[in-house]
Amino acid sequence: MRALVAAVSVLALAACSSPEPGGTAPSKAPAPQGLKVEEVAGGFQHGWDLGFLPDGAVLVTERPGTLKLVKNGQVTPVDIDLADIQARGEGGLMGLVVHPDNERFTVCFNTTEDVRLVTYRLDGTRATKVKDLLTGMPSNTSGRHSGCRPTLAPDGSMYVATGDIAQARNPQDRTSLGGKVLRIDAETGEGAAGNPFIGSSNANERRVYTYGHRNVQGVVFRPDSGQAFSSEHGPSTDDEVNLLKAGANYGWDPSEGGTRGGYDESVPMTDLQRFPDAVAAVWSSGTPTEAICQAAFWNGKLAVTALKGSKLLLFTLDQAGKVQNVSIPDELDDKYGRLRAARTAPDGSLYLTTSNGSNDKLLKLAGTV
Repeated sequence: MRALVAAVSVLALAACSSPEPGGTAPSKAPAPQGLKVEEVAGGFQHGWDLGFLPDGAVLVTERPGTLKLVKNGQVTPVDIDLADIQARGEGGLMGLVVHPDNERFTVCFNTTEDVRLVTYRLDGTRATKVKDLLTGMPSNTSGRHSGCRPTLAPDGSMYVATGDIAQARNPQDRTSLGGKVLRIDAETGEGAAGNPFIGSSNANERRVYTYGHRNVQGVVFRPDSGQAFSSEHGPSTDDEVNLLKAGANYGWDPSEGGTRGGYDESVPMTDLQRFPDAVAAVWSSGTPTEAICQAAFWNGKLAVTALKGSKLLLFTLDQAGKVQNVSIPDELDDKYGRLRAARTAPDGSLYLTTSNGSNDKLLKLAGTV
């Protein structure tokens, strides 16, 4: 494993993980011991997310609009009706989460009108629609900045990572579901009890947990801590890992307070001049970006996939959630191309998907890091 040592990246690490004056850069990480990468299955097309079933099978979404069931290395298509799905650019069939009853799952996908969450019940290799859990999330006809990944929290609520669809007003508009981390009731799709804006007269605002985001790719919960982290795409600089705080603004505003037309991507990812109370990232990539994607906790570290960077980043965090060091396993450094999904399996291993477009893989990581 090598440490992330590019000069700009180290400066960004120092700035974001130690924001107080006099802070020091995170140290280099130790080398791994016995990391093993297994190719569980192949033949996927842009594997986007995955979920585990109690019999050891794995559900895998593919962005073009297909769902696969993987068991004992065999890949079987699931018969599912994704009505009006629009697979274009960054959009299509995206995130997936399996419910605690192990019979239902919820997926997120673009339609010609919106991005929506739909819950299904799985019976063998057939999925039957249960309900539209949440509709009306904004969608770009090009698919740009679609988000969208649901994850169940320890308290049973569902967090949903969304993109701003490259519309400048969305991130700072709390009545828009774009450019947010949502927290909803996993059964009704309404704003979950205890949300920061639960008293709002606007149903969308009641669902908002954090805002001021660009294109959030995932949310993960640190075991036994109460901490939640998001991973987010930056423009030409500063992908971000954020520690989520209820009701907080994360400072992305390509409209510059409504004073600029179009979608100004030259603004800072976290604009502390315009929003002094915005929450700074615990880590940002600097330049170039890695196009980080989903995050998962594995062996005590925060593991984050990278698309453009074609690697896995492993973050060591202190108790407060600040980054102490970042390392990159050699076994996954530009060996499998673009890495997208990351979910920790019930047996403690880490599953990843590649997202190169053809013959993509489902990978299983075991060992210590």
